[in-house]
Amino acid sequence: MPLDPLPELMVEPIVRAALLEDLGRAGDITTDAVVPPGHESRLVLAARQQGVVAGLDCARLAFRLLDGAVRFTPRVTDGTAVEPGTVLAEVEGSSRALLTGERTGLNLACRLSGIATATAGLVEAIAGHKAQIVCTRKTTPGLRSLEKYAVRAGGGSNHRFGLDDAVLIKDNHVAIAGSVREAVSRVRARAGHMVKVEVEVDTLAQLEELLTIGADAVLLDNMTPQTLAEAVRMVGGRMLTEASGRVNLQTAPAIAAAGVDLISVGWLTHSAPILDIGLDWVG
Repeated sequence: MPLDPLPELMVEPIVRAALLEDLGRAGDITTDAVVPPGHESRLVLAARQQGVVAGLDCARLAFRLLDGAVRFTPRVTDGTAVEPGTVLAEVEGSSRALLTGERTGLNLACRLSGIATATAGLVEAIAGHKAQIVCTRKTTPGLRSLEKYAVRAGGGSNHRFGLDDAVLIKDNHVAIAGSVREAVSRVRARAGHMVKVEVEVDTLAQLEELLTIGADAVLLDNMTPQTLAEAVRMVGGRMLTEASGRVNLQTAPAIAAAGVDLISVGWLTHSAPILDIGLDWVG
C-alpha cells in the first residue's frame, strides 16, 4: 500500500519550532560570520547506514523555511529501503540557509528513519504470520504525528493517537474500579456508540472475566507465547487480540506464532536508534 505523506500543514509547525529552538536569540552567528550573503552551494543527503527512509519532508522544510528559493530534489521516497551511500536528496541554494537548517533537518530525518528502520525489522521478523506490528503512545512529546508516520513508513500500523480516540482500560483503571467487569461497565455507561473499547489483562482469569462482558479488543500484557496461544484459543475470534511486553527481534516470531492479531511495541518510538544520514557539500 502506498505511503500517504503527512500534510505540510501538520509538519511545518514542528519543523518551525525546532528551527526556532536552534536559532535562539541571535540566529546562526557562525554561518552568518563565515558565509557571505548570496553565496550558493549544492549538497546531498546520503545514507551512511542500511535502513528505511522517513522524514524527507522535514528536511526539505528545514531548508525552505529559511529560504523559500532553496531547491530540494528527493531521489528516493519515504518508506524506501536504502544501502550505505545512497543519495536520498539533493539540495541547492543559499549556503546560509543550507548550513543553518542542516542540524534540524538531519535530526528529524535521522530520528524518523531510525523508527522506520526498526519497524521494518520487526515486520520482517514476523513475516508469514497474521500479526501486525503497531506502535504506542510512548512518543517524544510534540513529535507523535511524525513518529507514528515513521512507523507506517516502516510497514507498521498505528495504535491510539491520543487519549480521546479510543478507550483502553489499563491495569490501574481496573485496580481503581475494583474489577474488569466494573471498569467496562463504567465505560459502557459513558462512552458513545462509536468508541472502540480495549481492555488490558494480565492473566487468563481476567480474560475469562472479560469474555463474559465483551469488548472490541483485549491487550494481553507480558504473557509467554504459550499463555498467549491459550488466550487466543479462549477468545476464539470474538475480539481482536493484542500482545505487548518484551517484544524484540528475537521474541517477536514466537509471539506472532501464538496467533495474536496485533503486537504493540513501545520502544519503536521511545528508543529506536537513529539512522545515520549525512549532508555532504558537493559544490
